Amino acid sequence: MTGGRVGVVTFPGSLDDRDAARAVRAAGGEAVELWHAGADLRGVDAVVLPGGFSYGDHLRAGAIARFAPVMAPLVEAAGDGLPVLGICNGFQVLCEAHLLPGALVRNDRQTFVCRDQRLRIEGITAWTREFLPGEEIVVPLKNGEGGYVADEATLDTLEEEGRVVARYLGGNPNGSLRDIAGITNAAGTVVGIMPHPEHAVEAGFGPDPRAAGGSASADGTDGLRFFTSVLGALLAR
Repeated sequence: MTGGRVGVVTFPGSLDDRDAARAVRAAGGEAVELWHAGADLRGVDAVVLPGGFSYGDHLRAGAIARFAPVMAPLVEAAGDGLPVLGICNGFQVLCEAHLLPGALVRNDRQTFVCRDQRLRIEGITAWTREFLPGEEIVVPLKNGEGGYVADEATLDTLEEEGRVVARYLGGNPNGSLRDIAGITNAAGTVVGIMPHPEHAVEAGFGPDPRAAGGSASADGTDGLRFFTSVLGALLAR
């Protein structure tokens, strides 16, 4: 184990890669740049697939990024236990790569949604181990194709196996089935989440939890624990 080296992939159209790298550094890790056209993960200990519009969301969100050269070693490494976090567009890429089940479709209200979003953390994974089950947090949300869908059997399996990582509170913003905001694989190492924890890592610059119905004592840094969680998980290996 080499320590907390977290790779952040940049695709053409990524717009939150620098924010994700900054969140890794804020958590105490080393952010490592990974380019979409390179098939080398550079020995990283975990990977973040950031938000944005990879390849302009042509065909559908994440559909082209799934075939980027960097994804072949990433899929293989994820199968061997590499922790991977897909945020927003990254969640879409994980579903397209079949590392997570289901798909993300256009918001049911047919508009882009941007707001501070209250969530309930339910699944404890490599990326959420520092949260308490049932804990409520507030992080920003911004998506146009954020509705999580899957067949009933898959949804039932996710529920039964405790693989729903986060659920929307205070109103469903995009039509996601069963208010699902994030899910994990069976091992708890690969996580996809539609809201953006990387935008809630520094006091005074994150969301106002009170505006989203959260705790008045919170300081807008709820997202930071996603990144400190994985660094802790790496140290615990």
